[in-house]
Amino acid sequence: MRDGPPRRAPHRVTLAGISQAAWEQLSDFQQRVYRATRAIPRGQTRSYQWVARRIGQPRAARAVGQALHVNPLAPHIPCHRVLCADGRLGGFAGGLRKKRSLLRAEGAWPPAKTA
Repeated sequence: MRDGPPRRAPHRVTLAGISQAAWEQLSDFQQRVYRATRAIPRGQTRSYQWVARRIGQPRAARAVGQALHVNPLAPHIPCHRVLCADGRLGGFAGGLRKKRSLLRAEGAWPPAKTA
């Protein structure tokens, strides 16, 4: 038997410090996109096409971009690391200047080559 006050149930965390409640508000597609995006290492970039392939939907690069545009979990989900296949920045809800700044801070701009 334990001494002291009863312990609260731990706050459930699913991915990178994101609460279970926040995670459950996302669609299955968003969850898959955000998991794949979370796997991109700091200082590296990938393409929207790479994310689409990674989640098993190779024709969904534009949908990946839309999911990242509405990412409510930044900076836990580093959507700034996803670029166009030709190396252009693509879009970013915080503006392209901010995206470029974040990538520079990580040593990922200008990109060597996106996958």
